[in-house]
Amino acid sequence: MEEQANSTSNNHRSELWSLSLRDLFYKYVRFLPIFILSVAVALLGSYAYLRYATSIYSTGGTLVIKAENQAGRNDKFEDIFGGGKSQNIQSEIEVLKSKGLMERVVAKQNLQYSYFVKGKVKTINIYKYGPFIIDAAQLNDSNRAFALKIKFVDASSFKVNDDNTTVPFGKYFKNSYGTFRLIRNPSGGVGKDYVVEYKPLATAAAIYAGGIIISPKAAGSGILNIGLQSTNPSLGADIVNQLMAEYGDYTKELKNKTADQMIDFIDSRLTVVSRELDSVQNNMHRYAINNNLIDIERQSASYFDNISSADKAINEQQMQIVIAESIEGYLRNKRNEFDQVIVPSSFSLSDATLNEMIAGYNAMQIQRQQLKDGNVPDGNPLVQENKQQIEQFRQSILENLSNIKRAYIKTIGSLQQNSGQAQTQLKLMPPKAKEYYELKRQVDFKQGLYNVLQEKREQTAISRASTIANVQIVEKAYVSNTPVKPNRRSIQIMAILLGIAVPALFVFAGEVLNDKVSTRFDIEKITTAPILGEIGHSYSDKVLMVNKTTRSMVAEQFRIVRSNLQYIIGKTEKFTLLITSSFSGEGKSFVSTNIGAVLALAGKKTVILEFDIRKPKVLSGLEMSKRPGITNYLVGKSENLQELIAQVPGQDNLFVLACGPIPPNPSELLLGARVDEMFAWLKSNFDVVIIDTAPVGMVSDAQTLSKFADATLYLVRQGHTFKKQVVLIDEFYQEKKLPKVSIIINDVKMKAGYGYYGYGRYGYGYGYGYGSYYEEEHPPTNFLDRLLAWLDFRRFFKKSTK
Repeated sequence: MEEQANSTSNNHRSELWSLSLRDLFYKYVRFLPIFILSVAVALLGSYAYLRYATSIYSTGGTLVIKAENQAGRNDKFEDIFGGGKSQNIQSEIEVLKSKGLMERVVAKQNLQYSYFVKGKVKTINIYKYGPFIIDAAQLNDSNRAFALKIKFVDASSFKVNDDNTTVPFGKYFKNSYGTFRLIRNPSGGVGKDYVVEYKPLATAAAIYAGGIIISPKAAGSGILNIGLQSTNPSLGADIVNQLMAEYGDYTKELKNKTADQMIDFIDSRLTVVSRELDSVQNNMHRYAINNNLIDIERQSASYFDNISSADKAINEQQMQIVIAESIEGYLRNKRNEFDQVIVPSSFSLSDATLNEMIAGYNAMQIQRQQLKDGNVPDGNPLVQENKQQIEQFRQSILENLSNIKRAYIKTIGSLQQNSGQAQTQLKLMPPKAKEYYELKRQVDFKQGLYNVLQEKREQTAISRASTIANVQIVEKAYVSNTPVKPNRRSIQIMAILLGIAVPALFVFAGEVLNDKVSTRFDIEKITTAPILGEIGHSYSDKVLMVNKTTRSMVAEQFRIVRSNLQYIIGKTEKFTLLITSSFSGEGKSFVSTNIGAVLALAGKKTVILEFDIRKPKVLSGLEMSKRPGITNYLVGKSENLQELIAQVPGQDNLFVLACGPIPPNPSELLLGARVDEMFAWLKSNFDVVIIDTAPVGMVSDAQTLSKFADATLYLVRQGHTFKKQVVLIDEFYQEKKLPKVSIIINDVKMKAGYGYYGYGRYGYGYGYGYGSYYEEEHPPTNFLDRLLAWLDFRRFFKKSTK
């Protein structure tokens, strides 16, 4: 039978745990008003934040960086100077984000001055829409930031800072920062209070450059998206558009600077060559006049044909040597080592390796200039690597030039040998003719070099005049009046989540820090002692809740406890119950009285013993006057127990044996022999004896009286009994220090619709007092209780018990 009871118990336990989610809902639903209030406050806070927070606007534009055309390269100056340049998107991004380029934007848009209108709560940026524009005639210190407070007296005059002097529009005023005037902006209406903030050029550029966001539109492409977030949409659009325009101008200036340096180099060489050409021409002219040389060619046409061919070849080789020496001298000049001056063209040098090296050297010089313009420090690894590459190219070019010169010199030697053979045939020619042709050869050489330099200069000048930027604006930045921050939807969602999270955190913390018994699970996880039932909280002023006519929830719960007692007591007709708890105030007298009453209603002749001698409460709860009782009998002042026992008014079969006068030694009094005699008489004259004893956790009375009891009902009061005291119950249960210990959970706070269930180790009882509970004791008066009443939780329990 016991095994069957245990099996039934386990089945009901599994059904019980299946209700955990609903139990949790009804446990925490009482905090619903707090959650609603918290969410409402959070939403109100989010509304205030959205109302007064500074709006942030985002704007952006798109530009494309066009790659240089690498096809058709020749030895022209502009090709060699701009020839080795490769597209480096990351370098271009750094240039676009540089403070140097942003300084140009700030200066062009006059962004050193910021205009704000002061409101009651927040200050708004009124770029372009203010009623005035400030004009600084003089700044005492341009590197010092300051602010001017403008307070308008009327539509045409104002006061500055704390000065009481009224200043009209257009009139200059002086202060510690400099001399200024306000120019009326007709597009803006005049308010009351304004603030003008000045920032140094470098500071303003650093602020705006830090906000620039640049990213390639696609990996590996030259299309860049340029974005900026600001407190004024027009300000952001103007900065982005001006930045793209300034970047285009910068690339043009960089190309023009290269061309200018090329032209300067050619001009310096033209000056030298022109002076040398004039000198040899004058020498040849004087020699011809002094020696009356008129037509020498016919006299030696046959010999000079060979000499001319050889001389022509020698001149070409010597010109190549001169060009090579010019390039070598340029590279060996330390002033040109890391400056932006570009190595000049190899002119007509036909060596492909040299041209490729010079193109690479030029590319490294341009890359270094870009890093320098991007404010990359000299200690940066990219700069150091660039310097090493430039030096490597320079050494390679110098070595190649040396090889080229040796080859040209060898060729010249061979040509001179051939020319010498022809000159031997001219020994019969007058020495004057020979000298004349030597001078003429020098003139031709200098004239050819001068013509080459002049041609290159014209080509470079034409190339400079046709310089265009290698960037193209694909899409300009447009003004968007829709703010991106604060995001209204995100803020409201965050407010709702915060409104739920904050009270949930407090509720959770309260649950974690709560060291008192709150739920049935708090008991079951500590002890395996059976739970006989749960008694709900009584809102009535009366202690005696059970009679023939009551059907309240609490009364029905006591009836369920009575039903579950059969699994503890068994089929015993007469038994004694010991009712105790861990400490005072847990409802022992209340439970003892009503357990006695419910057993009396079942036809059991029941007597309640007021054995909590130190703090007796049974008689006062039954509204009965004090009378002699247990202590009188135990000390021998009364010999007849029957005279001391009184019937509870209005209750059949229910009697009470009062405590009597409170003795000074209650514990010693219970050790006397008369206690045995008293219980022997009571057990023979009553069906049920209920011992309302002192708390077992405080005094030893309950343990002393436990030998007279058949079972122990141990009270645990919800929200009152400490969890650590449940350990004491488990000790009494496991070590059998008290007979047949079972637990009654008292003062359970139940809300509307919360059906009652009782569960014991030896059985399961179920019932509810839903309707009468509210009709007789605690009628629903608020919306929450009415809502829960409408849910009618009883149906769930009825269904779960089928």
